[in-house]
Amino acid sequence: MATYRLLLEYDGTRYRGWQEQKNARTVAGELRRAILETGADLVDLGGSGRTDAGVHALGQVAHLRLRRPVEPEALRRAVNDALPADVHVLSLSAEAERFHARHSAVARSYLYQVSRRRTAVAKRFVWWVKRPLDLGRMAAAASRLEGRHDFAAFCERPGEQASTIVVVERAAVVEDEALILVRLVASHFLWRMVRRIVGALVRVGAGEMREPAFAALLERPAAGAGRPPVAEWTAPPSGLFLERVLYPGDPPLGPVAAAFPVPAEPEPRLPPTARPGRRRSAG
Repeated sequence: MATYRLLLEYDGTRYRGWQEQKNARTVAGELRRAILETGADLVDLGGSGRTDAGVHALGQVAHLRLRRPVEPEALRRAVNDALPADVHVLSLSAEAERFHARHSAVARSYLYQVSRRRTAVAKRFVWWVKRPLDLGRMAAAASRLEGRHDFAAFCERPGEQASTIVVVERAAVVEDEALILVRLVASHFLWRMVRRIVGALVRVGAGEMREPAFAALLERPAAGAGRPPVAEWTAPPSGLFLERVLYPGDPPLGPVAAAFPVPAEPEPRLPPTARPGRRRSAG
């Protein structure tokens, strides 16, 4: 059996997420269809993790197992020819048979783009927040995320999880022109965890929540206490990207950078002032 690693990018707007589903268009479903169209003898196809409906990827990773080996670059080109325009295989390389896209990964990084202005071109890749946001308050709150915490308040259906404890390696909030970028890095993420964190950070930045109240969301709720209304603050999927999946020996993440930059709006132009003319003396 031959095993390969695929690196993919996709615009998730038209898809019901990564995971294959019956009666729904998904990224993995399109990838499987394209691989089969090439005539490859497919045994197994799996991704590094699920992305929800409407979520994008800059670096999703999948493993592919075939009964017979193939020339990787020829297969990559053939698969891309069969894929829709919003899904693209960036690389396809041979791997050790034991490689598994999900189990072999050591960390994942997600990037979220909050736009401070209305944008026509990048609308599908940002969340436009009209309220003024304080970057410093957001960054201070995000720093509380680093370390080992209980993220039950930020998880959809926490009771279905084996554990809601997650170790966040890094949390960064930076400004890039008209964007506020949020990067979170952890070994794994809970369902809708990133989008709910971003929604809460926006409330902090807008002055609607104080940093201690944000920090309290990371504590295990007392028995019998009602769940906080974090679900109501869930950021839309449009601004979320699976940025990278890291494996042993991979180079580290670089600086936080926008997936789709949104330039700041130009300063309004002032009307030209009339040049003062010389005063002519009478006489």
